[in-house]
Amino acid sequence: MKPSINQKLSSLVDRLAEVDRLLADPGVVDDMDNYRKITREHAELSPVVALFNDYQKVEADIAAAQEMANDPDMREFADDEIKVGKAKLEALEVDLQRQLLPKDPNDDKNIFLEIRGGTGGDESALFAGDLFRMYARYAERQRWQVEIVSESQGEVGGYKEVIARIVGQGAYSRLKFESGGHRVQRVPATETQGRIHTSAATVAVMAEADDASDVNINPSDVRVDTFRASGAGGQHINKTDSAVRLTHIPTGIVVECQDGRSQHKNKEQAFRVLAARIKDKQMREQQAKEAAERKSLIGSGDRSERIRTYNFPQGRVTDHRINLTLYKIDFIMDGDLAELTDALISEHQAEQLAALATN
Repeated sequence: MKPSINQKLSSLVDRLAEVDRLLADPGVVDDMDNYRKITREHAELSPVVALFNDYQKVEADIAAAQEMANDPDMREFADDEIKVGKAKLEALEVDLQRQLLPKDPNDDKNIFLEIRGGTGGDESALFAGDLFRMYARYAERQRWQVEIVSESQGEVGGYKEVIARIVGQGAYSRLKFESGGHRVQRVPATETQGRIHTSAATVAVMAEADDASDVNINPSDVRVDTFRASGAGGQHINKTDSAVRLTHIPTGIVVECQDGRSQHKNKEQAFRVLAARIKDKQMREQQAKEAAERKSLIGSGDRSERIRTYNFPQGRVTDHRINLTLYKIDFIMDGDLAELTDALISEHQAEQLAALATN
């Protein structure tokens, strides 16, 4: 293990001992915000320190076996112990390095999921609807909550655009690599000649901004327009100006929300989406700077970047960023995304480990 990593781990052992002392102080609960912060730090440090303790124990076991190897009668047994110990040590070192990788501060946050039909007309809207169902089914498997914020339905079904808020622990960490262009190859229901058509949709996954606010929005920078909602909605539609359109003048970002019956609720929801879009824009600009220095295996997250192809005739889904092809399209479209998301997360961690080794 590199001395710098060993030193970092030793400092974490000292910090955990300090956090333990703080938690033992009865007065710490007087400030609940500080108490939550300390307990969260304790939860993050404990598994790392436990791994490091295991690592040091294996190191001690190897040292003892090396001493034992000086006895000719015990050499064979000692050599086996050393071999097993070194293999354990190697595995533990990889686990420790993974634990030391920089944490994405957004990983535990809720998300806004935006899906828009792209090239392909009605078929792209149908595909956008299929993608939304896929993510909704995945969220259901994770026991997350899905709330539609805004939707514009296609002429023959699906969505021209749909925005949903997904509430659940780790939603961003599991879905953050889904942003980009998704392409479908299949025979549309309206195709009489049986020809395969190609169409596309774009997906954007954005971490929800904290109420305390990750994003500082100056009210004077936002133009608020109200208008009458349109589309399905029953007796309240077109009777009151309940729909809200926000225009963030510095960035040109426009958000509309008309699904709620209350103008106040629509305005509140629209501001949440606006904050998430501004936060996402800031993050992508930062990632672009970093990508210029070091190319990411997972891609830039650029909305125009084609990241995945869903080929129905061949029953396959291919993620182009990591060259992964799975012949289980029915399962994936039904929300079984674990194999894809796990592979993307592993690839990202592998790159982070490579950068850690380089540094």
